[in-house]
Amino acid sequence: MEQLANALDRVNRAVAAVTIWFALAMVLLQFVIVLLRYVFGYSSIFLNEGVLYLHASVFMLGAGYTLLVNGHVRVDIYYAKASQRAKAMIDLFGHVVLLGGSLAMLLFYSWPSVARSWAILEGPISVGGIPASFLLKSLVPAFCVLLLLQGLSAFLRDCLRLSGRVSEGAM
Repeated sequence: MEQLANALDRVNRAVAAVTIWFALAMVLLQFVIVLLRYVFGYSSIFLNEGVLYLHASVFMLGAGYTLLVNGHVRVDIYYAKASQRAKAMIDLFGHVVLLGGSLAMLLFYSWPSVARSWAILEGPISVGGIPASFLLKSLVPAFCVLLLLQGLSAFLRDCLRLSGRVSEGAM
């Protein structure tokens, strides 16, 4: 189980390695937009949408990695003082019922819209924008799949934690 969890972790680490470059590109593009607007008096909807696409990509594709490094928001009123076994039980419930259930529903209900968007190769959001909003919509199922993979990895690690067979540093 630990080998499978490690393989799932590698998927989100690889996606994060690409996504970090999106964050840099977003900052540089925003700098170029400001420079063009205030120095040269030029404005571009296409470039502005580029920032939107990059911003959405960073958050949607980086969510699985955030869960991997335990960077998500946790309300730890009881969790902080709980035993390792109780933490594993709380996490199991959260990963299966809350995370898995909500992502499965989001994936199920968003898929028809994404499929229709791809079928017609849906164009720009605004006139003069990036003619590929089907790519932007594709971030929703990608978000779901990456978070589900990371949730499965966390689930496997919680099962190992409950059984007492988790290695140190695996979490």
